[in-house]
Amino acid sequence: MAEPLTSQHSQCPYCGVGCGLELLPPGEAGKAVKRDADGTPMWSSRGDRDHPSSLGQVCIKGATVGETLARGRLNQPLYRASLDQDFQPIDWDQALDLLEGRIRSSLAGKGPQAIAMYGSGQFHTEDYYLAQKLLKGALGTNNFDANSRLCMSSAVAGYSRSLGSDGPPCCYDDLDHCSVAVLIGTNTAECHPVLFQRLLKRKKRDPKGLTIVVVDPRATDTSRIADYHLAIAPGTDLALLHGLARLIVQDNGFDSDFIDEATEGFAAYAKTIRAWTPAKVAALCGISEKELRQVARLWSRSQGVLSLWSMGVNQRREGTAVVSGIINLHLLTGQIGKPGAGPFSLTGQPNAMGGREAGGLAHLLPGYRLVSNSEHRTELERAWGLPEGSIHPTPGLTAWQQVEAMERGELDLWWVAATNPLVSMPNLKRVKAAMQRCPLVVVSEAYADTETSHYAHLLLPAAQWSEKAGAMTNSERRVTFCPAFRPRHGASRPDWEVFAELGRRLGFIEQFSYASSAEVYAEFTALTAGRVCDMSGLSHQLLAQHGPQQWPFEAGRLPSNSSRRLYSDHRFPTSSGRARFHAEDPLGLAEPPCEMYPLVLSVGRYLGQWHTMTRTGKVERLRAMHPEPRLEIHPEDAARFRLEADDLAAISSRRGTLTARVTITEQIRRGSVFLPMHWGFSQDHACEANALMHELACPISKQPELKATAVVVAPAVSVVQPIEQNSQRLEPLRRWLRPALR
Repeated sequence: MAEPLTSQHSQCPYCGVGCGLELLPPGEAGKAVKRDADGTPMWSSRGDRDHPSSLGQVCIKGATVGETLARGRLNQPLYRASLDQDFQPIDWDQALDLLEGRIRSSLAGKGPQAIAMYGSGQFHTEDYYLAQKLLKGALGTNNFDANSRLCMSSAVAGYSRSLGSDGPPCCYDDLDHCSVAVLIGTNTAECHPVLFQRLLKRKKRDPKGLTIVVVDPRATDTSRIADYHLAIAPGTDLALLHGLARLIVQDNGFDSDFIDEATEGFAAYAKTIRAWTPAKVAALCGISEKELRQVARLWSRSQGVLSLWSMGVNQRREGTAVVSGIINLHLLTGQIGKPGAGPFSLTGQPNAMGGREAGGLAHLLPGYRLVSNSEHRTELERAWGLPEGSIHPTPGLTAWQQVEAMERGELDLWWVAATNPLVSMPNLKRVKAAMQRCPLVVVSEAYADTETSHYAHLLLPAAQWSEKAGAMTNSERRVTFCPAFRPRHGASRPDWEVFAELGRRLGFIEQFSYASSAEVYAEFTALTAGRVCDMSGLSHQLLAQHGPQQWPFEAGRLPSNSSRRLYSDHRFPTSSGRARFHAEDPLGLAEPPCEMYPLVLSVGRYLGQWHTMTRTGKVERLRAMHPEPRLEIHPEDAARFRLEADDLAAISSRRGTLTARVTITEQIRRGSVFLPMHWGFSQDHACEANALMHELACPISKQPELKATAVVVAPAVSVVQPIEQNSQRLEPLRRWLRPALR
């Protein structure tokens, strides 16, 4: 007789807040079996009160995640030799034979640079780690990048060059201790709602003890609680930060002792900010000098200033410079390494932090090491039992560079895992054309009908969160063990198991022989010893027994629910031990408005949906919150372009045209419009917002400027449908998957 199912504790698989969930089994004594819309027995979820990051709070996405786990799943491997053919079912041996054959032929023909993988913050850390060991170690290509490139790479680069290493120095407790919270480029209420609620409760409890500043061109649910809302013009963030710094210095509000003790580069920075006078900054940003001076005074005179930012900062041509600009203000005022203070990036994906720790970007190696550092390469080669020189010394192809390599015919294999770039990438027409040039596109995916799957040759069914055991790290460096509490769906396999078996098939038997994900994790954490992200004291067993732990967590450390801040000793992991000021002149938008395209389009997220709707699109309650994508436009712009409320509008950029219904609102700046990014071509009400966005990127982080592009709007006569809906592109896959797509 099977043992009864018991409740489980895990981390939510949606955003980087990393809320704790308590998962309740479908059947409980004396209660009816919980079932999803298809009648399948369903686990349900609620906030875990014992999780130190979220304290029992959860948003509607986490509360409904149990409804998404069985619907629309990919059951078995599928293959077609060309994109105009139907898919055929194959088994795993055949699928791995195909992969092994392609890899061997590529290595013999073009070399390892013809192979690339695009991974995801949906990976567990174990998946991330073995992908690095397989590609960067065994195969000798650094062409592994992840959707963190579209999300967090500017934060990574900003932290690294200003403070010496990646890793947010703050923790969520700082929301309870800061006297000023500056939210810049983040609609926290919709994108990180549990953190927003924590901040809101603090504000209601202590309105005089907390001042909130929001910097955002839109008025949002986040800005509604602000004491100061700086609705700056798009692309003027760095000018604003320089203007604040000039006023802080002018007001004698800087911390000269901290600057002398713990920083370098101040003289050049002081020279740069001198040019950014209040009048110049106010005029450029479109705000008043009074607002600018008031916020500068808060920085100068407050006990603890906590800055929080997300995609509005990172997804910019000058994303790294803006991140460093935020950190500059903290260095200028000594607001770092103490309770209630510091620069705090809010992570997008649930395990994007874990991916960075495991080396999951094209320039990284596990343990916050760099592929360009010979000592780091040697450490990994020895640990992995590989010959010296196995790891290539040059950073690999970033996400967009992988697309460009496909365009040039340089990639034989593009492997996409646990992500959906044909919604999330910019300039989607270009991405689709590039994929059609690649001889073998492999997609490892839990769900059947993603947009990217329709451009694949080989589909591999992936076991997802809830079906595999592994660790994830949230925005405050808190590591949570996520157990397998449901059976694997169909023939699905965890990604780490696929990478390990492929490694063994390619001859690296000793390097890829693991009995469990716990063994993989133990190998990874041992490699972090002595690094900034030291997790050498963590294991699956410890995390399962004692609950989530925050790094650094050295070997021998005792488990604790308390929080740890970085840099409290004012020593930084740079060559000099000092943090660095960076002085850069603002560049503005990469594609500013012009006479032909006079508006700036920004894209973002709705509270009830998650990224490309792969999971959340299956929940009726979430679909009902946002039945369709809407174009937000200011009344004066609506009148100028002859648009009425609820009209169908055509939105055009240099890359194409799409349509959406109109919402006229004064909550957006004149000259700006907004679209959500969720609705890809496989969705009802398809609205491929990122198809309009350009691919121009930050030269340091290589993160595309997905937050701003020049557009024009006009009344539309009819809906513009994606090309896939007017062709047979969807049919080869959907013919096989109709039973799963109910």
